[in-house]
Amino acid sequence: MSFLAIVHDWLNQVGGAEDVLAELHALYPEAPIYTSIYALEKMPAFMREWDIRPNWMNRLPGIHERHQPYLPLYPLAFERVDLTDYDVVLSNKSGFCHGVKVREDAKHIDYCLTPTRYIWLTDAYLQREGFGKGVALAIKPVLAWLKRWDYEAAQRVTHFVAISREVQERIRRFYHRESIIIYPPVDVHRFRPNHRPPEPFFLVLSRLIPYKRIDLAIRACNLVGCRLIVAGDGRDRAALEAIAGPTIEFRGRVTNAEAEDLMARCQAFLFPGLEDFGITPLQAQAAGRPVIAFGAGGALDTVIPGVTGEFFNDPTPEALAELLANFDPNRYDPDACRANAERFSAERFRQEMGDYVERVASGQEPASAYL
Repeated sequence: MSFLAIVHDWLNQVGGAEDVLAELHALYPEAPIYTSIYALEKMPAFMREWDIRPNWMNRLPGIHERHQPYLPLYPLAFERVDLTDYDVVLSNKSGFCHGVKVREDAKHIDYCLTPTRYIWLTDAYLQREGFGKGVALAIKPVLAWLKRWDYEAAQRVTHFVAISREVQERIRRFYHRESIIIYPPVDVHRFRPNHRPPEPFFLVLSRLIPYKRIDLAIRACNLVGCRLIVAGDGRDRAALEAIAGPTIEFRGRVTNAEAEDLMARCQAFLFPGLEDFGITPLQAQAAGRPVIAFGAGGALDTVIPGVTGEFFNDPTPEALAELLANFDPNRYDPDACRANAERFSAERFRQEMGDYVERVASGQEPASAYL
């Protein structure tokens, strides 16, 4: 028998989940990583040194480019992943990877990035992805089956760890399970204050996809007539450019150095979506800049109103515009913003997660309670 295996949903894109995976691998470099697909050409070169074991889904046509159409197959694929040789299984989950088969006396720790959004927040998901009524009606029975499967798989997990209070509440509401919180790792060392006065522009740095709600930021800046730089790309870009006024500038994908420079120069970072956690607001604070965020989700854990930023509580352009019109960037101390970001460092994540896994493996940590 082996000590520990890591499970990850899919590896065909790089985002916050993959940042977490990199830190888990740093903690347990000998642990194999089981996943559904591995698009080697799309992932960082350093991953090629890892022991990554995709399952049979990796051979399905076109799945590296578009994995969503294969949605109903993920539960079947992960259920057939046999990890009964391992004493501890650590799943890094936002989809279905917590459904793997583990030994009865093994510990299964689910680092829950979120209960699977498109089956528990179905109406919001269908609306934000722009599905027509016919498509929505056709896929709802499939989503209902996936919801039953997902709930049953969650009952086999022995220990839940949430990434934020928002996700902790969803675990309680959807899975009827209790959890502890260990915040995700943030590379705060990349971002530094430049110790110069902020420049008169707001910043968005994001994938341009519907649930990020970049449209709110653009419409609000149109109303106020303030300058907004939008860095990032995605399928919504053309639609967002169509509603943008003359003060909105699209930069597309930017390099790490460009992102770090923009973060340090902006007068504030805009974060208009409802996120499970949100890494970029902490990157902005690490650069000494305040954050203006929708007052829900993970932002409630990471932004301190009046100290490191402000919240708008109504997800409308008008509510955000009112805040922008009265915003004074000089009210916020860059050192206070930086200090808040440092609470979420990768070093802190590794320490807390490593300690927690050790306690679970030794039987010191009780299983997550059932409600």
